[in-house]
Amino acid sequence: MANIKFGTDGWRGIIAWDFTFENVKRMAQALATFININMPSNLEDKTGGVVVGFDRRFMADRVAADVASILKLNKLDVTLLKDPVSTPMISCLSFTKFWFAIMITASHNEAQYLGVKIKMNGGSVPLRFTKEIEELIDQRPALYIAGHNVEPKQGLEKIYFKYVSSKANLKKALTLKGKVAVDYMYGSACGYLESLLPPKQVIALHTEKDPTFGGIKPEPKENALSELKKTVVDKKCLFGVAFDGDGDRSALIDEKGKYITPMQVSAVLLHHLIKYKKLKGKVLQCLSMGYLTKRIARENSLEFEELPVGFKHIAERTYLEDVLFGTEESGGYCWKGTMPERDGLLLTIFIMEIMAVRKMKLSELVKETETLYGKSYYERQDLEVKKIFDINTFADKLRKKFPKKILGKEISEVLDIDGVKLIFPDDSWLLARPSGTEPIVRLYAETPDKKQTQQLLEFAVKTLSTLK
Repeated sequence: MANIKFGTDGWRGIIAWDFTFENVKRMAQALATFININMPSNLEDKTGGVVVGFDRRFMADRVAADVASILKLNKLDVTLLKDPVSTPMISCLSFTKFWFAIMITASHNEAQYLGVKIKMNGGSVPLRFTKEIEELIDQRPALYIAGHNVEPKQGLEKIYFKYVSSKANLKKALTLKGKVAVDYMYGSACGYLESLLPPKQVIALHTEKDPTFGGIKPEPKENALSELKKTVVDKKCLFGVAFDGDGDRSALIDEKGKYITPMQVSAVLLHHLIKYKKLKGKVLQCLSMGYLTKRIARENSLEFEELPVGFKHIAERTYLEDVLFGTEESGGYCWKGTMPERDGLLLTIFIMEIMAVRKMKLSELVKETETLYGKSYYERQDLEVKKIFDINTFADKLRKKFPKKILGKEISEVLDIDGVKLIFPDDSWLLARPSGTEPIVRLYAETPDKKQTQQLLEFAVKTLSTLK
């Protein structure tokens, strides 16, 4: 039986290898025990206990049914959704109606993966919760009876669409004239944009249900979005958006067919929130994010902090502090008044609102932030290495390899809360993070110049090749 471990956002495994029905039952029983220990006896304003949803992956509906059944046999009030949904919708239900929400998904991973995400108060549960669930595994045998089913329920998606419409000005967004191209990447958010915009305004790609995701990894990275780029240009769209397999991560393409990096998207969002929404608060970002948000926070005298990679770290802090904006490198954003969760649909409507309010194209909004805060050339590269590096010792080993100057630049700051991030006086940076579970080191770099960014990555590759 597999050693079940929760990562940056849930537990994932390969179907029929370590993600098996037997291991799901072990996890579900531990989860049921945990929820029974932690759920308040008085549900107060939340009428439900636990909701279970699933995406479009192979056997995800069957896994969800088994999880719901085990929770029910553990005397929990359980609602099982009938149709595939996005993770933001499940998170929204934990934000508005239920105390806990369980999502059966492997997010942006390849088709052979399946997994489980646990949500509470609109975001991922904190690390201490998943650690407790791990400790409860195999403490009790799973309460499972073959044929014991929870009757699925429909109609709860209305709660989510109402939430999105209230957190972004849908009425203002609808004043935009022109089409929006969306690449659903065969994922479970399919049809969501058409639920808020007139269907004739939406050009949708890859909408069919395909558990193989058309042979691609359902992750909205630039190299997977060539068809979306072409569609935006050929159909003269306002912009394009792509959602990952479970609809939380997203990517934007401007009207010229150019990919907008998460660093640039974050700058557009934060600038608008401060200048036009007149909001204040702390700015949080994961370590793999860039310097534009840092500069915007600094110019507006706002507190700024970098956290380990994983949106759950941002989510946890939003419950404790006055947070204006949170962002991560993989296309996740939240801001004051929204739930602490990545949400591709909410981002789309909010970008439309900003474009309508400012009467500007997406490329113009990006150009504006470049003029105000500087250019950003960001790249990421996954480097295969000979062995799996221990996360706890990686930083010490790598720090000894780095010189005091790189490409003629002094290192002004070193952050080692998650890998090693080197920051230079002009805010340029280089980050190296080991996977911890695979022989891969993820490299990230950002500078004002494309050539410099590539040179930093080349330096990192050369340095890591000598690391033992």
